Amino acid sequence: MSTKTATVSMRIDASLKEDAEALFRALGMTLPQAINMFISQSLLVGGLPFESRLPQYNRDTIEAMKEAKLIASGELPSKTYRSADELFADLDSEL
Repeated sequence: MSTKTATVSMRIDASLKEDAEALFRALGMTLPQAINMFISQSLLVGGLPFESRLPQYNRDTIEAMKEAKLIASGELPSKTYRSADELFADLDSEL
């Protein structure tokens, strides 16, 4: 490996960068050190050093996500409760 270094300039979401720096600091390294490790591992394995794939959700999960989007958009009314006891009573009645 060469002892010369090169500068890489990239744009990244500011909060993502802060979170990554905090994580890597807790692991005892800097963000540039972590990026160097990522690139080195990528070269070593000949690709991404982790599995990269689209999530495969089951039918129930897909339906729940659709329902959540409808509720969030206001297209589907949602139940409201005045207390946790009221919520749990309603859940128990559905069994």
